[in-house]
Amino acid sequence: MTGLLHRRTREQRERDELTRLAPLATKAAESKGREHAEPDDPFRTCFERDRDRILHSKAFRRLKHKTQVFLNPEGDHFVTRMTHTLQVAQVGRSIATALGLNEPLTEAICLGHDLGHSPFGHTGEEALSPYFSSADEWQHAIHGVRVVRLLEPLNLTREVLDGIGQSSWKNDPPPATPEGWVCRYADRIAYLAHDVEDAIRAGVLAPDGVPARFREVFGEPGREWIASMVTDVIDASVAAGEVTMDPERFAVMDELRDWMFANVYLRDEARAQALNAIRVIQDLVEWFRDRPDEVPPAYRLADSDATQAAIDYVAGMSDKFAIRLHDELYRPAGLY
Repeated sequence: MTGLLHRRTREQRERDELTRLAPLATKAAESKGREHAEPDDPFRTCFERDRDRILHSKAFRRLKHKTQVFLNPEGDHFVTRMTHTLQVAQVGRSIATALGLNEPLTEAICLGHDLGHSPFGHTGEEALSPYFSSADEWQHAIHGVRVVRLLEPLNLTREVLDGIGQSSWKNDPPPATPEGWVCRYADRIAYLAHDVEDAIRAGVLAPDGVPARFREVFGEPGREWIASMVTDVIDASVAAGEVTMDPERFAVMDELRDWMFANVYLRDEARAQALNAIRVIQDLVEWFRDRPDEVPPAYRLADSDATQAAIDYVAGMSDKFAIRLHDELYRPAGLY
């Protein structure tokens, strides 16, 4: 029986975006294009292709063995960098859909925003920054662009590259697209909600250990926080005509983030773990810097010196691989 399904071409769907999406939304037909021109796909828009390329990349697969908060955790229910990324994509897409923004572009940026993370989460940034000038620091968001442009070239659109590189709140200028801004908010919403749950699961926080102020504003940790914060972004953005959040509630979110740093991320036990992780990363960088022929060819780019090649290789490692390799290289002979 014919007529029950429609053949929707890319051109048709791009025309639909021009009328279906909000005026502020980024339209696929108006993309600034790719660094290297290539033929269009007959069915997928350019942003859908970017999303798919990221999902199929090796860098994305490695996220399943990279830390979110707890280093090399035991147990199946702790958030990994991959599950966090999927949560950010879900939150981002929910916000984008409600605001009439480009959902595939939002999803591509969210799925790619952590591709540049080193082993051991943000501790890796601390470990790698000393290899750069005092004016610079090694940043996972900036490195993420290096990954998808040079180390595992995906030839992504300029909009997605911008969203990945500017996904960190540290970076100026801010994202050039509203979809990039959505990723910033979605990232913070996802990690605050799920990091608290992980901290409770790990016994770092008591189930009722979150201060009442945050519960009064956002509800109970977990799904209530996510729903409340997502609604805040949607309501404030519609009122302002740009992707934003009510300043007072954003200030409370910032307070919550600071509280999490003091009570979860930078607690004494976590700091001791972080110092061990820093040693692992720096030992590996120096090992491969001094033995450049041992760095796999994919990481030895023409414009990279021995230190940059070593950093590129070590930054791409999963936590488990880095620990195992460090053990093999630095364990005293005959210890076990």
